[in-house]
Amino acid sequence: MLPTTNELGYYEIRLESIGGLGANVAGKILAEAGVVGSELNALNFASYGSEKKGTPVKSYIRFAPKEKQIRINSPVVKPHLVAIFHENMVNTNPVTQGLQKDGIVILNTSKDVYAARDFLKLASGTVAVIDAIKIALEQKTRINMVMLGAIVKMLGFISLDSVKELVKEAFEKKYPQTIPSNLAGLEAGYSEVKSKYFEYDGKYPYVEYQEERRPIGYKNAPIGGTIIEYANTITKNNITSRVGKIPIFIKEKCIHCGLCETTCPDYVFVWDRFLENGKPKMFNLGPDYQYCKGCLRCVDVCPSGALVEGIEREHDIEKISAKHDFDVYEKWYEDGENS
Repeated sequence: MLPTTNELGYYEIRLESIGGLGANVAGKILAEAGVVGSELNALNFASYGSEKKGTPVKSYIRFAPKEKQIRINSPVVKPHLVAIFHENMVNTNPVTQGLQKDGIVILNTSKDVYAARDFLKLASGTVAVIDAIKIALEQKTRINMVMLGAIVKMLGFISLDSVKELVKEAFEKKYPQTIPSNLAGLEAGYSEVKSKYFEYDGKYPYVEYQEERRPIGYKNAPIGGTIIEYANTITKNNITSRVGKIPIFIKEKCIHCGLCETTCPDYVFVWDRFLENGKPKMFNLGPDYQYCKGCLRCVDVCPSGALVEGIEREHDIEKISAKHDFDVYEKWYEDGENS
């Protein structure tokens, strides 16, 4: 029995995530559980750009009573429930737009429900929080399993046992060794999610859905169809690509060999010139975390132990981050050209 439906008779869900966190798989399992375990009609599909880890992903699920067919296949713009798989997305994407006024938001965060409501700037509705990254690291599972458990708990009309059976079916052929940890993550998400309903108090406005308009389309594309998109710019921000772990720089152990710089795909490390024995030498000041996606390749190659694996939430990123000075880099380039 669906708790509520829209004017078309559907209960709609939108999963906001990034590539690599498993929202697409979670959406498929959730929709199938509605059909198999709750005798509902269901529709699921995902929307994403290039299939790349760290890029935005949306997964849509629609439920309807079994006697009602689902005849639309468009994105969910006014969801009853939104699940946000990575809290940093809140700063870069309008993840709660269009949410029903009495809807549910599930946020992967270590914040409590009151801090999460302020962080989301939610006008009204139910805020649910689950520290999916922490649980996933502890249970050695994926974030999507933890989030799936929390979603099932907050929905109330999907059977957890049905979801467990579908998780087993999904992984038993290729990855049977992951089933116990995936089920543990699923159960932890179900049991540890916390929620609170907030009445509208005027603190924050409702965020209506707005159709995304691309700056370049068929009407104004350059002649020849070329769309200019810079692949690596100073405005890039990779914080939404990280899933809990970061390289921690121990300055005293660094021998400034440059192996981290060589292996890093995103030019994260900040360098500066200092004199040593009267000669200029390049010194590593550490990573600029704006550009770090947490791949930890630098940790693997560091020969001196100056880079170690760390849990992001245990550190104040702003305090430990080095910052690129692009004006200095330009000056170095000019000095080199003129020498």
